[in-house]
Formats: sequence, C-alpha cells, structure tokens
Amino acid sequence: MQWFPGFTTQRIETSGTQIHCVIGGSGPPLLLLHGYPQTHVIWHRVAPALARSFTVVCADLRGYGDSGKPPSDDHHAAYSKRAMALDMVETMQALGHRRFRLVGHDRGARVAHRLCLDHPEAVERAAVLDISPTRAMFAGTNQAFATAYYHWFFLIQPYDLPEHLIGADPIYYLHRKLGGWGTGLRHFDPRALAEYERCFSDPATIHASCEDYRAAASIDLVHDAESATDTVACPLLVLWGERGVVHRLFRPLDDWRRVARDVRGRSLPCGHYLAEELPEDTLRELTAFLSE
Repeated sequence: MQWFPGFTTQRIETSGTQIHCVIGGSGPPLLLLHGYPQTHVIWHRVAPALARSFTVVCADLRGYGDSGKPPSDDHHAAYSKRAMALDMVETMQALGHRRFRLVGHDRGARVAHRLCLDHPEAVERAAVLDISPTRAMFAGTNQAFATAYYHWFFLIQPYDLPEHLIGADPIYYLHRKLGGWGTGLRHFDPRALAEYERCFSDPATIHASCEDYRAAASIDLVHDAESATDTVACPLLVLWGERGVVHRLFRPLDDWRRVARDVRGRSLPCGHYLAEELPEDTLRELTAFLSE
C-alpha cells in the first residue's frame, strides 16, 4: 500500500457493520482510530514506524472511509460511540486480539474513551489526541467555543439540512474544515488529501458523519451520564496541539483526570492534526508511552 508499506487490507464483519482496516507489523496489538472528517490514512506518517514494535491495526470508523454505513434513526444509536466501540472490540477479536493498546484522534478518541469504559478488560493502555471529554466540552460551551467548533452545532441539525448544504460542495467544505484547525492545508500529503476527498464526496459518508455528531449530542450524553461515576482504569496519555481550540479553551489534563485514574501528557507545537503535522514528535510520545 502506498501509505502503509508492508500492510495488508482486511474487511471485518462485526455484529453491526463491516470495518475496513489495514494491518502491519509484529508485536503487541495496537489499534489506531481516526477522527472527522478523515479516514485511517491519517496515520500514514506514524503507523509504519509503530509497526516495527507493534502489530498495528488502522481502522475506518463506521460511517467513514470504506467501512460500512449502517442506517440510522431518530435515536442515532447506530452512530453512538458505544456502537462504534463495539465495532472495534469485535474487529480486534476477529484478528485474534482480545487485549490491545489503543490510540484515538478526535472522534476516534471519543470512541476510545467509550471503549475504555464499556470494555476495560480489552484495553492495556490508551492515548487520546486533541480532545477533552465530550461532556466537559459541551458543559464548557461559550461563544468562543461555539464559534471555533461551529460544526458541532451545525452537524446535529435535523436531517437533511447539513447533508444538503455540505453535499452541494463537499470538497470545499472538507478543505475548510481540514484547513481551519490550526495550521492550514500545507501539512497534508497530497495523496492523503485526495483520499479524504474521495471518501468525503460520498453522500453516505456525509450523512453518517452527521449522525456521528447527532449521536454525540444525544444518546452519547445519556451513556456518559450513566457512566458518570465510572473512570478509565488503564493508563491514559493525553496529547494536544498548542495552536488548537482544545489548548486555547480547555484544560485537557485536568479534564481527563476527572474521568480517568492514571493520566499524563503534554501539548505539542502544532494544530489539531498531530500525527500529520508533527509525526516525529507524535511518534516519540506514543512509542514511549505504549512501550511501558
């Protein structure tokens, strides 16, 4: 594969959909999860190096990339982080990994958080990139946050308002989102950008990604409230970009220490897309943590 030399491609059937992933390397299993509006390709600058020490699985979340896009309903349960987390546990089990290390960026980090709560026996250690917990971010919403993360409130509008507006020019929207969180488009490999464009041009992806955000503002908050006294039990690494919104408006370490027992981490001198903007720094932090 052009981005992942030596990796193979698989499509795993889960109880809820099909998950597309690439797999490479040898050693302890490691699952990498991407965020919005991207695919597993975000890891192309770090996954090959991680594969020297780990069996690396880079998966497309349901609704994104080449994974399945199951139908949803007014409850948005099909795109809850609980459903997405179960996909990933079943994917790893199908590959022979009942316990694994876990890294998530953006939406993938929210899936990782839910996976740690729902399936603590599956996760040895986890890292979350450039987020604070969903409840903390909604609770801290003010004009500055709503302006910077307007998409949180745009994408949750009822079907089909955001779908119709994004679908009118999906490449324009994609570029504005990718380029609007800290450092512009210059850090994206043109091949990777073309892959994001291919996937995000699919109306089914646009709809599914809206459902992801609708779930975050509804059923995910219900699940989070039900888990309010639960904590992430495994060691947790928190990384975020100094030029991003999370750094400017939240306190990631403090926020995560309210919901996890063993938290460490730091900011990196970049925007939102750590693994693509600062791959060497991101790789160094992840390798040190994941190898403990």
